[in-house]
Amino acid sequence: MTLVLSAVFTLVIKKIALKFRIVDQPGKKARRIHKKPIPLLGGGAIFLAFFLVLFLVHDKILAGNLEPGHWLGFFVGGCFLMLGGFLDDKYELKPSQQIVWPALAGLAIILGGVSIQKITSPLGGFFYIGASVSSLIIFIWLMAMMYTTKLLDGLDGLVSGVTAIGGLVIFLFTISTRYYQPDIGLAALVLAGACLGFLTFNWHPAKIFLGEGGSLFLGYGLGVLAIISGGKIAIALLVMGIPLLDLFWTIIRRLGSGKNPFKIADKLHLHHRLLSLGLGQRKTVLIYYALALAFGLSGLFLESLGKLLALGILFIIMLFTVVILRRYGQKDI
Repeated sequence: MTLVLSAVFTLVIKKIALKFRIVDQPGKKARRIHKKPIPLLGGGAIFLAFFLVLFLVHDKILAGNLEPGHWLGFFVGGCFLMLGGFLDDKYELKPSQQIVWPALAGLAIILGGVSIQKITSPLGGFFYIGASVSSLIIFIWLMAMMYTTKLLDGLDGLVSGVTAIGGLVIFLFTISTRYYQPDIGLAALVLAGACLGFLTFNWHPAKIFLGEGGSLFLGYGLGVLAIISGGKIAIALLVMGIPLLDLFWTIIRRLGSGKNPFKIADKLHLHHRLLSLGLGQRKTVLIYYALALAFGLSGLFLESLGKLLALGILFIIMLFTVVILRRYGQKDI
């Protein structure tokens, strides 16, 4: 049902975006690679389908261990992202104005009562943390996830597909006997379905783009589900490992060049680099899908130390890729 709703909402929002000329013009910014105007605001379809279905099955959602305030904070944060995304797609906000909306979304989750009480140690046992440290970790985590999917949104179907994989992996993780959390599993499955419904129009060549709000919301959704599913951040890290490492490398690279890491748009992200090697959009996106699926599913069978080792392998893959690209003429990566 979610997939169908998302597809229908996508068609409606596409017409609205075209009517009000909320489109992404080709060549307007450095990172743009499409050849004709593409309507924006597509993330709104995922947002509407996701929360509408959650509302329809709210009895099953609220039957879990989470409080209503957690879900309300999730929804309010999503609304902030949709509002800020609309304003940016329509009026092209400055970076200092763009960051306000994801920050408000992160605060909405914290004010909704979501917290992390303990973190599993790779060597066994737990690290217990206080409320202030918990809030700081949650805020940084969500900001990192949101900006990861924001910067990853450079190829058709890339963010929506990877997020769908992330939702499916969290669903499988939370319905297993050991980590049984059917309410979180259902929400993750709904998110995956909403992404897949949108992906039917976002696959290359894309008929509609996520827009600012959508690209942020998908990282936000995965990040929130990872936290409220009992702090399963490692699972989300395995799914989003390469994009997250690309985000941190982008920050380091831009700071090293004396640039604002959140202000300058460019074509130096890993997915753009792979595209420049002649792989094409579809093959590049499928490589990301394969890595996200392989490492995400590995998290279902690995203990804490094994997940840490898997993250180390992802880091080595990213480092190896950077070295290879630099050797074959990609000097400014």
